[in-house]
Amino acid sequence: MNIRGSAHRPLQNKLPFIIGLLFCIVSGCRKPAPAPATVTFLDQEWSQPDELSRAESESRQFTSETGIAIRNPPVPETLFSALPPEAQLDLLRRLLQEGGPSPDVLGIDVIWPGILADHLIDLRPDFATELTSLAPELVSSYTVHGKVVAVPYHAHVGVLAFRTDLLRQYGYSYPPGTWDELESMAARIQAGERAKGRRDFWGYIWQGAATEGLTCNALEWQVAEGGGRIIEEDETISVNNPAAIRAWQRAARWIGRISPPGIVAYQEVDSLSVWDSGNAAFMRSWQWDDRLTHPRESPVRDRTGYTSMPAGRGGRVGTLGGIGLAVSRSSAHPREAVALIRFLIARELQSKADQAHAEPAALPQLYDLPQVLQPYAPSPQLTQQSSRLVSRPSSVTGHAYADVTQAYIQAVHSVLTGQRGAPDAAAELEKRLIRITGFRPGAPKTRK
Repeated sequence: MNIRGSAHRPLQNKLPFIIGLLFCIVSGCRKPAPAPATVTFLDQEWSQPDELSRAESESRQFTSETGIAIRNPPVPETLFSALPPEAQLDLLRRLLQEGGPSPDVLGIDVIWPGILADHLIDLRPDFATELTSLAPELVSSYTVHGKVVAVPYHAHVGVLAFRTDLLRQYGYSYPPGTWDELESMAARIQAGERAKGRRDFWGYIWQGAATEGLTCNALEWQVAEGGGRIIEEDETISVNNPAAIRAWQRAARWIGRISPPGIVAYQEVDSLSVWDSGNAAFMRSWQWDDRLTHPRESPVRDRTGYTSMPAGRGGRVGTLGGIGLAVSRSSAHPREAVALIRFLIARELQSKADQAHAEPAALPQLYDLPQVLQPYAPSPQLTQQSSRLVSRPSSVTGHAYADVTQAYIQAVHSVLTGQRGAPDAAAELEKRLIRITGFRPGAPKTRK
């Protein structure tokens, strides 16, 4: 018997395996590199014509730094951004509910968190540090039952646009700080311009159509007057009160006096059209810090300034709007999605730091803006006496918000058009909100 041969036969059988093992050890036993992850990002702001160049640049930089690619979502952003907000929400809800391929990262409106919360992950653990540096009003607007379902990205705030040249011509050093001042200044400038033959000139332009824009306008009127925010955070319905009623009545008196009779059909595009024609002294506008430092092209661009909305008995208030960045629960790449949000937030902070070194003279005239809109370091024109933010009652009402805001819009619009008196409209609205939400009536909460 060949003992040597039989002893070495098992070793010979294992030789290929041993050689392969040694090769792996030497070479690092690398497996083929997996394909880089790709996240889908659906954000209506990225698809805007004036944002495309920046969006493409940010996308390339993110991929270069992380190796993570960004691709278009299941629905083209250009189509998504063309839809009205209600249709955008319905489309997002369908995409998230289907559980199939959906956007990994999505930009959501500030009034959508309560509606979409069940389909979004809690971002508080990933962004605890970043959230502490943001205004509490911003964070609370994207918080549902203690879960931060989106990180604030661009905060839009209702502000008052004013014609700087007309204020100077009529002897005003500063824009109006109160609603009474706005009424008197608007009436005087309107009368003066019409005396020059400008029959289509109006003192104050705003958005009075029966849409979400009216909720934003009317909320500013009534909160500034001390009339509460429709439904308070403690789930009390506060809208049926004398201050809210006074605010609605005051706005109704503007129509035909300092605002055109057709204002009850105006949306933002309509008010901008009148403003760009030069036929208004003041306009209620949405602004955000980037837009203030990169103002849109307009015939009156170099004659436009911005300030906080006027004050009533309750102070100066601007309705909060804007976009937050969220991650879908069905995302196949949640870590990469979080990385994209962190990158975009960091870019935003860097942009604000760069703006702090901008030359104020090159920017619009800004007075008493909310601190969340401070686009550069304070100047003599930009004081710290700014307004506070007010959010619509979307988080507290959750899925019922669409019905709540529709009821509110109908009530206010009926007062503006003269179909109902303000006291009757407020009383009936309170009953409707009780039926919609099951909440109880209560008094407005005072805020400093």
